[in-house]
Amino acid sequence: MSESEYEIANHTSLDVSELAAALRGQNPLFRKWAEGYGVIKHQDVTQVRIYGLAETLIKAGKAKNLDEILNKLIAADRLTSAAMWIVVHMTYATRVDLEGRPLAANDFKHAPEGHTGGSLNVAPAYVGYFLANALTGETRSWVMGQGHTVAAIESVNLLLDNQTPQQKDRYSRNEAGLQNLVRDFYSYAIAPDGSPGVPLGSHANPNTAGATMEGGYLGFAEVEYVHMPLKGEKLVAILSDGAFEEQRGSEWSSRWWRPGDSGLVAPIMILNGRRIEERSEIEQQGGTEWLNDHLRINNFDPIDIDGTDPAAFAWAILISESKLEGRGALTLAGKRDYPIRLPYTVARTIKGYGFPGAGTNRAHGTPLLGNPRHDEAARQEFIEGAAALFVPPAELETSIATFNVHAEQNRPKEGDHPIASRNVATPAFPETVWSKVGVDVSPMAAVDRFFVDLVKANPNLRPRVGNPDELGSNQMGLTLAHLKHRVNVPEEGVPESTEGAIITALNEEAVIGAALGNKGGLNLSVSYEAFAVKMLGALRQDIIFARHQKHLGKKPGWIGVPVIATSHAWENGKNEQSHQDPTLAEALLGEMSDTSRVLFPVDANTAVEAMRTIYRDHGTIGTLVVSKRPVPSLVSPELAVKLYETGAATFSGDLAKADVQLIALGSYQLVEAIKAGKRLEAKGIKVAVTIVVEPGRLREPRDHVEGKFVLSDAELEALFPARLPRVVVTHTRPEPIIGVLRRIDGGPKHMRVLGYVNRGGTLDAAGLLFANYSTWAHITREAAKLIGKDAYKVLTEEEVRTIDGHGDPHLVMNAAL
Repeated sequence: MSESEYEIANHTSLDVSELAAALRGQNPLFRKWAEGYGVIKHQDVTQVRIYGLAETLIKAGKAKNLDEILNKLIAADRLTSAAMWIVVHMTYATRVDLEGRPLAANDFKHAPEGHTGGSLNVAPAYVGYFLANALTGETRSWVMGQGHTVAAIESVNLLLDNQTPQQKDRYSRNEAGLQNLVRDFYSYAIAPDGSPGVPLGSHANPNTAGATMEGGYLGFAEVEYVHMPLKGEKLVAILSDGAFEEQRGSEWSSRWWRPGDSGLVAPIMILNGRRIEERSEIEQQGGTEWLNDHLRINNFDPIDIDGTDPAAFAWAILISESKLEGRGALTLAGKRDYPIRLPYTVARTIKGYGFPGAGTNRAHGTPLLGNPRHDEAARQEFIEGAAALFVPPAELETSIATFNVHAEQNRPKEGDHPIASRNVATPAFPETVWSKVGVDVSPMAAVDRFFVDLVKANPNLRPRVGNPDELGSNQMGLTLAHLKHRVNVPEEGVPESTEGAIITALNEEAVIGAALGNKGGLNLSVSYEAFAVKMLGALRQDIIFARHQKHLGKKPGWIGVPVIATSHAWENGKNEQSHQDPTLAEALLGEMSDTSRVLFPVDANTAVEAMRTIYRDHGTIGTLVVSKRPVPSLVSPELAVKLYETGAATFSGDLAKADVQLIALGSYQLVEAIKAGKRLEAKGIKVAVTIVVEPGRLREPRDHVEGKFVLSDAELEALFPARLPRVVVTHTRPEPIIGVLRRIDGGPKHMRVLGYVNRGGTLDAAGLLFANYSTWAHITREAAKLIGKDAYKVLTEEEVRTIDGHGDPHLVMNAAL
């Protein structure tokens, strides 16, 4: 299909207004649609565009005749108006009247809530998405960045019987079902177990049919959408002008889209000109013209439409797909170079269009000047505004029937679109290449080899590597050579390719979008630990959404995503303290551990097994803290496997006979614990050294789902006998780990925790361990204290003076294993 087929073809002798008038005069049904419905109007340019679209659809066999298309367009107007009517009731009312009669004062909420203006703007876009599907007989995927406008999605879903099982019985088109919907919205209902008491939230959530992200953190849909659809799929991305200034990186989307491995994307910005308290930055800079210039500079092809009209949205979706498909085909045929200009729809509207208060700051939330329950003027304003949106029941049912043709078109409901229905099989694993115990090996180099073998073993899984740093420096050279940086024009002699699978940009938020968006494939992200913190918002959004799905009993089907934090705190001293930050692991340990799995491999073998662990799982984000420098390979293959079965295992010593237990989280920490154990053993103190690779398995469970994931009391006692005093030495700050390990913590007299205490600078690894009181000597002294031994019984006088800050640190730092 050529780029011009959905355009205004063969009518260039007339201007748009003359042509629209001529079209209205030719066909009464076209004239009926063109007249609009309530607040839904159709500009002349939209009318002409729609006529051109109809000609193309009929020619392609998608429709029998023009009247069939027009009936769907007429239905779309009524569905949009009805959805907007429901939206304003969700904000303000406790009751609906299906005959459209005015509500009384006590029919309104005591405290109205809602992101009403944005929801009113999204309603025509979402109906336009359904319209595009109905016109072509395809169920596209959709994603929405502004999750707070969920009222629009839920309203349309209810009207079109597109609901999850959790919602279907409670919300329906009858008066009782609609009343439940409007009363439940911002009802703050809570169930006896502390979970939300109704299947309707303030943002998109797993109860929202077709939703794949909450959209509560603006800007992440923008950096993920281009990586979402697999080849052969189509995606409509509803985006906001507010997110445009919230998150950088979306302007690089045209750098990443490839016809060879990507499905068609149709990004649509709702340009309403306002953020929460003032005009948006786009509006302040110059509005649509300024934005279009910006888009062109960044290799987008802006398409301007009327953002109040569902037909304009449907046309934009189809023209975007047509353009992108044509350009992709030309590029694959060698007739066009990269970058491919990505069509990008700019839907011009005003915030809250179609209801009183539109275009004002208050339209963001509750657009009326007062509360209709207490304010007669506001009540009259609501009554008049709602009346303009009302659709009589019989007319509405006809419109709904016109859209609900999924069986005839042999396609799934929109709630079951491809991206929302991902169910990817566990990947095939290559034979593991284990490292020889006793030699120094970079754990990251072992991860590199494993990942390349995994990609080769699964050619059906599209790989994406999110890379904000230097893969070569992070010991991922094999991955770099095999997958290559994705670029438009490869540089000779550099591992770059137009078809590369490594998405590289010096922007953590942008590149994590590649890994999180590609839920039909195989993903990995590698970052400096200190800077990976910038990924936290995106990771947390995915973790929470997946966790809520699990809570509802529908575990997501995408393969787990490892996020590797390397060049980490203990090996990045050369770059000053800004590079010494374990915050990411600490923060993600705060999320539910069955979904946010935080792993601390201690050597090459445990690093490889950590990767296998995450890729075997589904619907999880795995944060792996991995050393890139060579460290001693200390763990046998058998023990590596055992470690991830329980999250911890005894490395050395006999727990039944031990006087003290040394617990290590992290590779450098394990080395120091082993050194301390040797000194203590030499002084007649029996020691057991335990490795913890997944502390979340040891925690106190916070709900029944996490309760199935953590170790039982019996399993915990077998690994951490209650009678044993213990010293924990951790990669993280001590305090977060103390909370996670509360079940094995007998208090300061029974357990001491050493770790990063915010002391750093330009130091080597040994220097950082010393500065943070985490060397073998510090561990040894703490262990002695716990069992009532004087420090001088286990350390020399000079060693004690040194760790007290009065000697030469190298005396302790340079001690051999």
